[in-house]
Amino acid sequence: MTASRRLLAARTSLVAGLAAGSLLLLSGPAFAHVSVQPGTAEKGGYSTINIKVPNEKDNASTVKLELSLDPKHPLASVMPQAVPGWEVKVEKTKLDKPLQMHGKTIDEAVSKVTWTGGKIEPGQFQQFPLSVGQLPTDADELVFKALQTYSDDDVVRWIDPSKPGGEEPEHPAPVLKLVAKGTAGAAGGHSHDGKDGDKSDKKDGAKGGVTAEAAGDDKGDKDASDGTARALGIAGIVVGAAGVAFGVLAGRRRTAA
Repeated sequence: MTASRRLLAARTSLVAGLAAGSLLLLSGPAFAHVSVQPGTAEKGGYSTINIKVPNEKDNASTVKLELSLDPKHPLASVMPQAVPGWEVKVEKTKLDKPLQMHGKTIDEAVSKVTWTGGKIEPGQFQQFPLSVGQLPTDADELVFKALQTYSDDDVVRWIDPSKPGGEEPEHPAPVLKLVAKGTAGAAGGHSHDGKDGDKSDKKDGAKGGVTAEAAGDDKGDKDASDGTARALGIAGIVVGAAGVAFGVLAGRRRTAA
């Protein structure tokens, strides 16, 4: 085999390797989960959060979301913001141990919120805003459980607990991390007590706090996308390098033959 043919064979293998790497990059999983945005809030305060629901199917729409609140840490105030095209139902349960809030005794708390009637089409996501409080001071997180129903009657249960330092479960439950008051990164949270606080909470519930949450959401999505892209890009490079090595080895074998 001539030198030109050996070079051509090596180039062909390189192109094949890079093509395989590109295919791997484009076919990587989306890693889109139902989540809470922003992911942190201040202990003892009130916060406007968004339940972010991506549609993970190519041939069906999301038509229902059921969100169950953490029964270990009941919240006396849970107010959903109206979402165009969706109907919302708020369910409450009696508390075994009443809560004391602003000098009042609260004997029931919201246990479940359900959205129906709308559609999240393939390739899209929807945010469902909630004004919640008063957040507990004796916990580091609130764990929600979400059921996502598709138009083909498939139900995805986002209820699996995540273990610190462990591998992420297939369908992790949405989690709101609770941090000390004044801690940096607790976007979307605000503390209050008394009547002024109630007014602030209602104001947030009306507006939905979309701007602050959207900023945090975009940053989180960008970081996750960058990390995934880097990992898949490295995999593509490895495949491409393997293609080069194969081409060189093939050329040497042909020369020896």
